[in-house]
Amino acid sequence: MKRINKSWWVSLVLAFAFGFSGAAGAQDVTIALGSEPTTLDPQLREDGGERAVNDNIYETLMVRTPDGKLVAGLAAAHPKLVDPQTWEVKLRPGIKFHNGEPFNADAAVYSIKRIIDPKFNSEQISFFETIKDAKKVDDLTVQIITDGPDPILLSRLYWMKMVPPAFSKDPKFNETPIGTGPYRFVRWNRGQDILLEVNQDFWGPAPQITRVTYRFVEEPGTRLAGLMAGEFDIITNLLPEFTQQVPQAIHILGLEHPIIILNADGGPTKDVRVRKALNYAVDKDALAEGLFEGFAQVAQGQLLSPSFFGFNQNVQAYPYDPAKAKALLKDAGAVGATVELIGTAGRWLKDRELVEAVAAFWDAVGIKTKVRIFEFNEYLNRLFDRKTRADAIFVVSSNELLDADKSFSAYYRSGGIGSSNTDPQLAAFIDQARTETDFAQRAALYHQAVQRAYDQAYFVWLLNIEDIYGVSARIKWPGRVDAKILVGEMKLK
Repeated sequence: MKRINKSWWVSLVLAFAFGFSGAAGAQDVTIALGSEPTTLDPQLREDGGERAVNDNIYETLMVRTPDGKLVAGLAAAHPKLVDPQTWEVKLRPGIKFHNGEPFNADAAVYSIKRIIDPKFNSEQISFFETIKDAKKVDDLTVQIITDGPDPILLSRLYWMKMVPPAFSKDPKFNETPIGTGPYRFVRWNRGQDILLEVNQDFWGPAPQITRVTYRFVEEPGTRLAGLMAGEFDIITNLLPEFTQQVPQAIHILGLEHPIIILNADGGPTKDVRVRKALNYAVDKDALAEGLFEGFAQVAQGQLLSPSFFGFNQNVQAYPYDPAKAKALLKDAGAVGATVELIGTAGRWLKDRELVEAVAAFWDAVGIKTKVRIFEFNEYLNRLFDRKTRADAIFVVSSNELLDADKSFSAYYRSGGIGSSNTDPQLAAFIDQARTETDFAQRAALYHQAVQRAYDQAYFVWLLNIEDIYGVSARIKWPGRVDAKILVGEMKLK
């Protein structure tokens, strides 16, 4: 597993042989992303490429410091609880969108109503399902109404970007973003790059970097070559084996958990014995050490990190036990069964390699794994289309709310945008926990949900991987626990 794809070295050699063009200027930076955004509408898709760009264009009512503390953003102060289902938010005055539209209560109410509208069909809805309405109190005051007590509403508001009411109705909005943030959109050359420039009218501290270019480079070796040649200032998903070769390597235990979603309602994975066998078949320690050089930890049988609210410390990873996997498959009459495994390449660190490694482990115990790697947009269509569920779908889930509700609503709960089960008991645990304000009782409900999903083996839980960035010598940036790449926080040495 430690072999390095020769094409990466070919990319590196060609880069140095023929050179690069377009190096960043004195106040410019260039960031290489592994995938191109599927849209630049910040409320529509659950797309890391889109977020990497739009986090610098748009703003939210609440924000996090680099170490994860929640503080006021477009809100003037922390929202206040008026009654168990109503939060009141005071807004900062005098802020405008890049096109001159005012950011006020009307804009905030519009933004909230837009993303929760079922007709809008946002893939981010699992972040906001408790929010039922919003209303204007005065020009700088908004009330947000939830369907019951919501103990993590402030975390939700950290994720919901505010959009301009007028221009967001324009068909060009998904490719011409307009926010209130520190950078303005300039252009999008499809398949090549996106250019932003500093917003001179930004209400907050002025960024030091005046222009940022995002390049879309799926191949990890090509990103590395660009960094070494001085074409890129930051590359995402730096391969662990190259952390000692780059000018700077920043790595932080991140929010990302690679998992395999198993279809519990159809196909060979409908049988819980098969689902358990697929878990026992995978040597997760070998993945952490062999593929990630130790820049990853084995996930403990749940889609949560130990620091997340709801983590069940009594649940451990399925051990690597190929003999038990073979026995379960034989007992289920599934030896030789074909399992379709869907993935993508370039979006997440070693995503293709992980999918192929898991497939090899499954094949070794008697499964015929049919791996299908899709371009990211088509992959998202298959991930979120519950009507045509594949047997197994690879995804790297990041939980920016640092709370079980986000992951469990999206992937555990029946009807979630990425779930592949119709388990009413599991859904009941999650629904009860969502509105439970007693921390101990809420934690207990999530612990039950973790245990039930583990016992039913609804997923193959793999790893918790570190975020690894390659950074040029000219950039000073410590990274963030929430994996946001905020250019306004970067400094030039």
